[in-house]
Amino acid sequence: MKPLLEIPIGSSARIQKLIASQSDPLLAKEIFDLASRQPNFRHSYSTFHALILKLGRSRHFSLIQPLLCLLKADGHPVGPSLFSHILRAYADAQLPNEALSTFHTTILQFNAKPLPKHLNLILHLLVSHRNYLRPAFDLFKSATTRYGVSPNTKTYNLLMRAFCFNGELSIAYSLFNQMFKRDVVPDVESYRILMQGLCRNSQVNKAVDLLEDMLNKGFVPDTLSYTTLLNSLCRKKKLKEAYKLLCRMKVKGCNPDIVHYNTVILGFCREGRALDACKVLEDMLSNGCLPNVVSYRTLVTGLCSQGLYYEAKNYMQEMISKGFSPHFSVFHGLIKGFSNVGKIEEACGLLGEMLSYGGAPHVDTWMEIIPRICEVTETVRIANVLEEVLKVELTPHTRILEAAAGLEEYLIRRIQCRSKFG
Repeated sequence: MKPLLEIPIGSSARIQKLIASQSDPLLAKEIFDLASRQPNFRHSYSTFHALILKLGRSRHFSLIQPLLCLLKADGHPVGPSLFSHILRAYADAQLPNEALSTFHTTILQFNAKPLPKHLNLILHLLVSHRNYLRPAFDLFKSATTRYGVSPNTKTYNLLMRAFCFNGELSIAYSLFNQMFKRDVVPDVESYRILMQGLCRNSQVNKAVDLLEDMLNKGFVPDTLSYTTLLNSLCRKKKLKEAYKLLCRMKVKGCNPDIVHYNTVILGFCREGRALDACKVLEDMLSNGCLPNVVSYRTLVTGLCSQGLYYEAKNYMQEMISKGFSPHFSVFHGLIKGFSNVGKIEEACGLLGEMLSYGGAPHVDTWMEIIPRICEVTETVRIANVLEEVLKVELTPHTRILEAAAGLEEYLIRRIQCRSKFG
């Protein structure tokens, strides 16, 4: 039997296919080494590429650098695709230092000129680690002079976002202004990143000014840009400005969606202006945007907090008519509200409605209504509700039992009273 080294292994194309088909990266490396020891055999660039890619994905990084040296010795250049795959492998493994070292050494070793996508790939990895933000900025500043690669819009956006998240808004602003000086055209994302940074820094007025600048330059803000501004305006209690911005959106080429409307509805309700929130809901319908369960729940809760229980009940019924199932907290808020103002019959009706929809009243809901029923002196229509209550399987709870005992005592007194004077 011939020794293994003397067995003909075929062409470089066959070796490339063998390596590419291997699921075990170390076995693929053994095949590569075996072929390398054959007389007059030379691996193709495709074989190097396939093996390096396989080793990178399996995180056998110590085996990659010797292969790069061998690749250079064989006279092969490092193509842009291979360079991208190596950097991406380090990025996937969250190894910023190794990626940065490979970026420098591979360029020097092969006299390669990186592309903007390579710069962006390494920057994206570096800025995802807070400790590497400064090395990332240094690499960006030397990219053109040292490596001959010009940063593009994506490059600036990566760094602007990183500095905004790091609380260094002045550097982000400086990068934004630098784009115009270097004939790099910002995009919608560039503006949005800076607006988000300003809003996080409680500078919502500057963010709105930036929106105006964006519109004047012919850009159409995306939905996320408007969401950022509306949310920040509402949190700053600038509800008039938020509503005006919401109304302008359609005119400026961006139709408001459910998130935008709900943001403003919540803003009004938080500030005790639920009736203004009702107007937003009406605008919503007239503009062809259908309210969702969040819209109604926010509005009903807001109306209840202002004591507008009948208006809240109407919106809850509208909510149900549209096929939405109210959260138990919606029913609880209304039942509690009506109970507090002495509208026990309304509260009982809502409890019956909740039970008819298969809802499970919370313990606090029972605790709101049962003691109130016990305190009532005039006749109320509670028989149907009590009948439904008896059908519900309740988990034993001390507070419920105490309230139920009070209800039982009340009913006995009423019966005895009627028997005495009947």
